Amino acid sequence: MSISPRNAVFLEEMGIGALWKLRNPGVEFVPVAPDDAGLAPAQAVAAEAETVAHASASPMQEPPQVQVPAPAPAPVIERAPTPLPPPLPASAPVVASDDESTAWFDDVPATVPAAPPRAARRPGEPVSDEAIAAMDWPALQEAVSTCTRCPLAATRLHAVNGRGPQQAAWLAIAAAPSAEDDAEARAVTGAAGQLLDNMFKAIALKPEADVYVTHLVKCRPATDDGANRNPGADELIACRPYLERELALTGATMAMTFGQFAAKGLMMGPAARGKVMRYGAANLPVVATYHPDDLLRRPEDKAKAWGDLCLARTARD
Repeated sequence: MSISPRNAVFLEEMGIGALWKLRNPGVEFVPVAPDDAGLAPAQAVAAEAETVAHASASPMQEPPQVQVPAPAPAPVIERAPTPLPPPLPASAPVVASDDESTAWFDDVPATVPAAPPRAARRPGEPVSDEAIAAMDWPALQEAVSTCTRCPLAATRLHAVNGRGPQQAAWLAIAAAPSAEDDAEARAVTGAAGQLLDNMFKAIALKPEADVYVTHLVKCRPATDDGANRNPGADELIACRPYLERELALTGATMAMTFGQFAAKGLMMGPAARGKVMRYGAANLPVVATYHPDDLLRRPEDKAKAWGDLCLARTARD
């Protein structure tokens, strides 16, 4: 049975103590251990109410309501987050367990590492054969104009690119630029160039559409006194990748060499007029004849040159 604080005050003023009766007699009473004030929690509340009642001015005055403090909230314990395991390095292999099948990985193509970027060519550094073999026309012409693959670069006025259509069925090859070619930066120019064009017109070709004219060596070889000379073997070898690329880009299926040294320089060995020779892995048909400069000096050889032109036309057809 519980007694309100107000009733407890009335009973105390009347000299009547609180009557306590066990609700369950058969249950053994276990005293509650006193708190820090020496009273059980219920007794502490009753005692506090009695103290307030005696302090009142009138016994009939209602005592103030006792505010029982709310229990303090349990302290929040902040725990540090559990650190995640460090990520595996990119190069760490993934190891499968013994009983795990990895056969399906066979269907995934292996990653091919990217090729390292090609280092830029330094100014004045010779172009490699591999680089020339991959060039288009603008790149090839620029490479010829700035070539330093042999010592002729130090003595030339110009490096002479070929002339004619970029797609040509015929290739006309002379040995090296003359002094006039070097000055004008044009392959087989002047009177020799006009005669060369007329020779192709004689066999029903259009020079501007059918024939690409070039040299084995793109820079003029000269003697110490300034005269023209034939190119040396090292000069022929240095320029050969340019000629090979010109042949590939034009798609020519017939070639004629002009001058004795042009025939020997192209074939890198014995060469002769009056027969069809074969050059390279593609067995390109080649016919040799006189250089136009030679024909201008010796017009009597024009009949022989006419026979060479007819042979080349027959071989091409």
